[in-house]
Amino acid sequence: MMSLRHLLLCAAGALLLGSTSASLAADGSDPATVVVARQFMFAPASLTVKAGSTVTWTNKDEEPHTVVSAAGLFRSGAMDTNDSFSFKFDKPGTYTYACSIHPRMVGTIVVH
Repeated sequence: MMSLRHLLLCAAGALLLGSTSASLAADGSDPATVVVARQFMFAPASLTVKAGSTVTWTNKDEEPHTVVSAAGLFRSGAMDTNDSFSFKFDKPGTYTYACSIHPRMVGTIVVH
């Protein structure tokens, strides 16, 4: 029979492991740096990250989408369903982007 102390230690360990794995996306990336294209929108529409962060866009629609920087800094190819594109933001600033196939799909990355 387990002692109360052993049971509490096991429960605390499970909580700690759960919170660690919950903080990572399924692909191992930080969910704070993930943008999803779904229902012809980017979500979140605005994302704030630290300089040096890599942002990953993933297409969850059945239609292809792209990610194109308004300043010409980055440009993905057409992403089919579940395809991803990543870009590392080294310098602070505000970066706007859109889907070149569906120009109403827009977003912003703010880098501190």
